[in-house]
Amino acid sequence: MTIESNKTLGGVGALLMFIGIFPYINTAGIVELIGAILVLVALHGFANIYSEKGIFNNAIYSIVIGIVGVVSAVAVGFAIVLPSIKDFLLKIYPSWNGSWSSLQSLSGMTPVTSNITRSDVLPFIATAIVIVVILWIFAILAAFFLRRSLRQLSTKTSVGLFSTAGLLLLIGAALIIIFGIGAILMWIATLILAIAFFTMKPQEAQPQPPMVTAGPPPPTPV
Repeated sequence: MTIESNKTLGGVGALLMFIGIFPYINTAGIVELIGAILVLVALHGFANIYSEKGIFNNAIYSIVIGIVGVVSAVAVGFAIVLPSIKDFLLKIYPSWNGSWSSLQSLSGMTPVTSNITRSDVLPFIATAIVIVVILWIFAILAAFFLRRSLRQLSTKTSVGLFSTAGLLLLIGAALIIIFGIGAILMWIATLILAIAFFTMKPQEAQPQPPMVTAGPPPPTPV
């Protein structure tokens, strides 16, 4: 793939990630997922063109860390909630026999909320806090490696907006826990990333060392 085709893929992908936030455009995150895949393909292409594997590898590390973060958060959440959820349901539905196989029968029962105390809700609040913290930490780690990828691409292409987008993504991930400010920064970063791709000037890949051709053999001394 050429520089032109990769910059087009990356630009379109980043643009899809930018507009994917709008509910009437996005459906179950499909638009953003397609955009992320296109950006990843572009980064792979540039890694090959510029012989800089870190451009693609760091992006892969970022994705893997993000997946591990989500799985870890879900696992920890279940581990904390499951021991308390049965007692919680028994307080809301005193007539429930406690059998998990009869959960469908709860729909026909009248809940009793007067039995719920603050201590009954605390495990669920603690679970929510733990999940948020885990996702936050892994989001920062994922953004760190993605920034490394974009900074390497910025160095190879001499397009500073790649580095700017990576920095905004990292700052946004660090601030995402503060009233969504970080989410706005990360959203803006995707637009800057799209602009960075589209404004790349056509250029050749890094020059290869010139081939040395053998000259005529030296004259044989008489």
